[in-house]
Amino acid sequence: MNVTEAIRARRSIRKFTGAEIPQEHLDAILEAAMLGPSARNMRPYEFAVVKDRALLKELSEACPRWYMAEGAACVIIVFARPDLEEGLGHEFWQQDCSAATENILLQALELGYGTCWCGVYPIAGRVAAIRRILGTGENSVPVSLIPMGVPAEHPAPRGHYDKSRVKYY
Repeated sequence: MNVTEAIRARRSIRKFTGAEIPQEHLDAILEAAMLGPSARNMRPYEFAVVKDRALLKELSEACPRWYMAEGAACVIIVFARPDLEEGLGHEFWQQDCSAATENILLQALELGYGTCWCGVYPIAGRVAAIRRILGTGENSVPVSLIPMGVPAEHPAPRGHYDKSRVKYY
């Protein structure tokens, strides 16, 4: 699968078979996340991989939009660590975490897994819920929650290109 095929094939998956993901695949997915662009190479992020069924259920109940977490093989949470940044480029953690999130989605797709990018930050209640459930501190800001697993659904491809939203100068 080339990059164009991956971009066009990626869909948000909300139903999973329940099959586990091998550790070597999780390692490849997390390596891809860390290969994303980062302002001044600060890499102000860390990741949590949640496999525990009770925690997955608790996450799925913490926000109505995260219901699919309970049936996922795992959830990867991308945390920003603004405290790791210093000097110029110290306020780009949102972009850095978003690039890491997109790389997770694309690498997972290539390995045969479905994902769904669920937003966390900047919604205070969602941030607080993850911090409470996982016991993380104030230095870790959850940015995205990604349920992942073998897909049990295959939504049809859709095109979204809209020339009216492009301006050339």
